[in-house]
Amino acid sequence: MNENEYIYSVSQLCRETRLILEGHFLNLTIEGEISNLSRPASGHIYFTLKDDKAQVQCAMFRPQLRKIGFKPENNQHVLLKARVSLYEARGNFQLIVERIEPLGEGALRQKFDALKQMLLTEGLFEAERKKALPALAKKIGVITSQSGAAIHDILTVLKKRFASIPVLIYPVSVQGDAAKNEICAAIQLANERSDCDVLLLARGGGSLEDLWSFNEESVARAIYASSLPIVSAIGHEVDFTIADFVADARAATPSAAAEMLSPDQQHWFAHLEHLTNKLGQSAARSRQHKQQQLNSLSALLKQLHPCRQLEMHQQRLDDCYARLLQAPGKYLQRARLNIAQLSTELLHHNPIHRIKSHQKIFASHQNNLTINIQKKVYQSRLRFANCTKALELLNPLATLSRGYSVTKKIADDTIIHSTQQVNLGDKLHIQLQDGSLQTTLDKIDET
Repeated sequence: MNENEYIYSVSQLCRETRLILEGHFLNLTIEGEISNLSRPASGHIYFTLKDDKAQVQCAMFRPQLRKIGFKPENNQHVLLKARVSLYEARGNFQLIVERIEPLGEGALRQKFDALKQMLLTEGLFEAERKKALPALAKKIGVITSQSGAAIHDILTVLKKRFASIPVLIYPVSVQGDAAKNEICAAIQLANERSDCDVLLLARGGGSLEDLWSFNEESVARAIYASSLPIVSAIGHEVDFTIADFVADARAATPSAAAEMLSPDQQHWFAHLEHLTNKLGQSAARSRQHKQQQLNSLSALLKQLHPCRQLEMHQQRLDDCYARLLQAPGKYLQRARLNIAQLSTELLHHNPIHRIKSHQKIFASHQNNLTINIQKKVYQSRLRFANCTKALELLNPLATLSRGYSVTKKIADDTIIHSTQQVNLGDKLHIQLQDGSLQTTLDKIDET
């Protein structure tokens, strides 16, 4: 080996290679399919981006991952914004992903789910706002392609089940950029004309991309704003569109929608025959009832014949004349009876009997009152005598009459109970039974 040749260490080689790659390939847009996706606890993701001929390792760190509006998965076709780099610790060539978004049907599915969630939150799918379908439509409006299989299936089923229902076709494109505007215009036109009882929005099956016109927000809001009830029949039984959720009813296929909106002709024929029989029976019962009424009126007419009426009035006149002759005697008899009854009641209610009864009661009460007063006076006199005796026993004059006296000091008018209360020369007041004395104290003898 040449001694002047520069020798790289592995770390130097990897570092300079990384710098060259990062300096040359700045921000690249790469398309591919995700595989070998891993999500470590750090919050970053690592995966392999591949196509049918090559693959490259990719890393997307948590700050960038938080900015995207979906969750990357294996086998998902995506479009990346990334810069080329090299992981020095292993010498692995890799892409550092700055932004990622789904491509193809995966992107449409993401858009479908986002719009569905938004309209659900706004209440466009609520069952309470859905309009009822007519039991028997007078005219059905069909919004679909005039050359597609859907309109053929619908007309075939309607002709088979109930051919008398008229159909008004609003031809529109059911696929492509212009389809959503044509569908919205057809719904608006049908509501303005009000020729139909119900609208049928239909097309045949296809991929999510083929059916995308029925997943547009403008179509959903046009269905929601319609005053006419709308039945959606988009694609096959497994296909669901935003229009299916907003519509007032959903049918799995266009043929099923035609069956939903049309009664069974044979059932109606059977029902009509039943009504015809019922009408005949009702007419027969009515005729029989009218015949009975006629017979009854004929009998009544015979009873109301003038001769019969004259006979009845003559008999009534005779009866009234006889009652007129008997009336004065009956009136006098009733008057006498009333007088007798009143006389008996007058004697029974004579006030003399009540006065005598009340006099007896008054005399009894007066006697009881006199006895009670005398008894009360005696008891009061007895209590008064007892109180007088007790008062005399407590009278201080009675004590003085037995030789006692009451001595007070004139200076402070206090009663003397002990020799300790007085001094020689004090002036004293002595109360006796029949008078009082004033004296001056000359001597004190203590026992």
